[in-house]
Amino acid sequence: MSKYTTGEMAKLCGVTVRTVQYYDTRGILVPAELSEGGRRLYSENDLKRMKIICFLRDLGLPLDSISQMLAEDDPGSVISLLLEQQEKVLKEEISERQDKLDRLESLRRDLKDVETISFESIGDIAYTMTNKKKRRKIHAVMLITGIPVTLLQWAAIVLWIVKGWWWLFAVWAVIAIPWGVIISKYYYDHTAYLCPQCHTVFTPTFKEMFFARHTPSTRKLTCTSCGHHGFCVEVAKEEE
Repeated sequence: MSKYTTGEMAKLCGVTVRTVQYYDTRGILVPAELSEGGRRLYSENDLKRMKIICFLRDLGLPLDSISQMLAEDDPGSVISLLLEQQEKVLKEEISERQDKLDRLESLRRDLKDVETISFESIGDIAYTMTNKKKRRKIHAVMLITGIPVTLLQWAAIVLWIVKGWWWLFAVWAVIAIPWGVIISKYYYDHTAYLCPQCHTVFTPTFKEMFFARHTPSTRKLTCTSCGHHGFCVEVAKEEE
């Protein structure tokens, strides 16, 4: 039967000699015997055990969990649970890393639009990125409440043309006008703007906000703090 030294075990399993020695001190992989000179000698079964340990370590299982599993008389009773727990941990890590990657890519895209990069400009981008979920919630409320109104509008127009039901369009107007007022007030109450000049978050007057030129994420406003007039970035208003 083959016998392997610590160095041979390390080479066959792709680990360091220190790792093999450490597993011995932890009682996870005790050598089958010691030579007359006190050198560790491992058997074929030890080699198989070591390869299993390395495989589980590559999957990210903690050494304590592996030790616990190997100490069981029936390791099959715990391995499924350990693997399930490790799968959950890895999925959470993947999700966190993907979120970081998405934010990194978003930051790189936003920096391309910045003429002069400074700590303040990076801070503005960081603020809008962390604020994005709140903005999406505001836009979702506006979209969801607006869909029925829009569908009623198109139905009223079609039926007016096809059947001459003009009164349905009047019904739509009765509903649409109050909805427009309410949703505009909701949007104004939940939205603020970030000045690119002084980096202050401010709230313009309703009239200025309503009639200002705008893009999906900016409006041309006058900052109430520094007086800068230009496109300011839309952000969700912080709750007081």
